[in-house]
Amino acid sequence: MKKIALLGSTGSIGKQTLEVVRRYPDKFQIISLAGGNNVSEFLSQVNEFKPKVATLCNETKEALPKETEFFFGEDAFVNAITDEVDVVVVALVGFKGIIAVLNAIEKGKDIALANKESLVVGGSLVMQKAKEKGVKISPIDSEHSAVWQALNFDFDAPFNKIILTASGGAFRDKTLEEMSSLTAKDALLHPNWQMGAKITIDCATLVNKAFEVVEAKWLYNTSFDKIDVIIHRQSIIHSMVELIDSSVIAQMSYPDMSLAIQLALSYPERLKTNIKSLNFSELKNLTFESVDNKRFPCFNLVLEGAKEGGLYPAVVNGANEQAVKLFLEGKIGYNDIYKSIYGAMQSFDGSHHVHLEDLIDADKFARNYVTFLFGE
Repeated sequence: MKKIALLGSTGSIGKQTLEVVRRYPDKFQIISLAGGNNVSEFLSQVNEFKPKVATLCNETKEALPKETEFFFGEDAFVNAITDEVDVVVVALVGFKGIIAVLNAIEKGKDIALANKESLVVGGSLVMQKAKEKGVKISPIDSEHSAVWQALNFDFDAPFNKIILTASGGAFRDKTLEEMSSLTAKDALLHPNWQMGAKITIDCATLVNKAFEVVEAKWLYNTSFDKIDVIIHRQSIIHSMVELIDSSVIAQMSYPDMSLAIQLALSYPERLKTNIKSLNFSELKNLTFESVDNKRFPCFNLVLEGAKEGGLYPAVVNGANEQAVKLFLEGKIGYNDIYKSIYGAMQSFDGSHHVHLEDLIDADKFARNYVTFLFGE
């Protein structure tokens, strides 16, 4: 029985994680839950799974089950990482994920990672501390799970190249002129996946795919020049690895995050899912295209920040998070997301000290920059 702390239980990944637990109650047990602002759904989860610990961002006047110990506050989720748990599912959105990851590592807990920002902003710090503590990090992203599977679950296996696939997001067929006037509502219409709002916007800008390149660098201890990205509209091939003999191994399935989530929890065992088998007679038109950097300038911009290293990735991430927030609120336009990231990078007086306190300061700088840029 694997005992789980689930951080971000009311989000898309969190809810699908609970589906896995429902499917295999003899293999997985929820010990603690950390939710956000969806109080009614969170309390429904608490009543169903009866965790020993539950945390919320804000206190509530709702009746709380007495058998569960509750904690409240923006960083209350760290209380969900108890001594009893075996694995921490980090499904929080945004920068705060690194706080959860570092806390889990400090307590020697293995991590099932869905929060890409933790590796984007602090990959060197996270991986170094995980190595020191002997903590295993299993990827929940479908792309990184695909690479993990193609390498036979060996993060140190040799390869020539990682090939990450991208659907292209909601704007893959839009012209530059059309993009300038598109709204958050348009960007949220992802053609293949059902995800949370923030990551769906990141898919529309291809920021999400650039983040995944950075994740791959840290997870597989490689260099940026050994990671390629290809647009694969159908999202059937979740990613590929070219091995040292030039053969290419691809992991394929219909788009469904439950496979990656379940495998991160069940490894080394594979369990049945509810995903239907591929019908290859229907897969007549699998396509592959290069990334159009003119239409998606954020992609290379984010990678420039990542290659600069130090605190620049935290600045890039903080600026993007704040810009996406304003875009979702209808306060800025789509093209202003690029302007936000670029401006924050140019304005930052680069430091290469990568400690958590420095990352927090860099994140705050970037958010403040974007806030003032648009007069908020």
